[in-house]
Amino acid sequence: MTTATVDIRRADTRAHTDFGWLDSRHSFNFGRHYDPDNNGHGLLIVSNDDVVAPGGGFGTHAHRDMEIVTWVLDGELEHRDSTGHDGVIYPGLAQRMSAGSGITHSEMNHSQTEPVHFVQMWVVPDTAGIEPGYEQLDVTERLAGGGLVPVASGRGHDGAITIHQAGAAMHVGRLTDGESVAIPDAPFVHVFVARGAADLGGEMLETGDSARLSGAGTISLTATGDTEVIVWETHGQAHR
Repeated sequence: MTTATVDIRRADTRAHTDFGWLDSRHSFNFGRHYDPDNNGHGLLIVSNDDVVAPGGGFGTHAHRDMEIVTWVLDGELEHRDSTGHDGVIYPGLAQRMSAGSGITHSEMNHSQTEPVHFVQMWVVPDTAGIEPGYEQLDVTERLAGGGLVPVASGRGHDGAITIHQAGAAMHVGRLTDGESVAIPDAPFVHVFVARGAADLGGEMLETGDSARLSGAGTISLTATGDTEVIVWETHGQAHR
């Protein structure tokens, strides 16, 4: 049985990668950054908060057996992959790429003058070796209605892009000052404040802060000013 815990992680404690063209903050282990106690939370194993300079980006590289969700906060990100998909991801457009049996792709800042800021998250799939795939969906209108909106889900949420993991769902809230939402009750929940600030059960979270909830039940989150939060609920743990 999971012990009920609320583990607050402050923005300035995240590992940092700075390549000039890339400024990235990592919630979990990534690349050269490794801590044996930071291998993810539940089924979420990567959550990178990335800012890419104008004209910069990630050249063609490979992935396999991973569900990768990209959520743009500011600017535009150009995507191309080996399945023939290409396009520009902008705020409010949710994107999922299933690496499956193997895929290559590139991600470039679409602008030559403005940075692009996005959060990229990886969830382990429930089935290995599936055919690689891609899906995107504009959820701007649903977000404007307030509350937490299911954006990517393997749990059958209507109006969400589909991930190949029945134990995971990602919710986004664009909350106004004083707006409260109930955080999902799940064995493992990851709350990330992408911008703004919010009170989570009496603990104030600022931009870049996160909370790892384990068996914590339903907790209320209340925005302070305009706030954007990304919430993952997962019903299982990755074995790595």
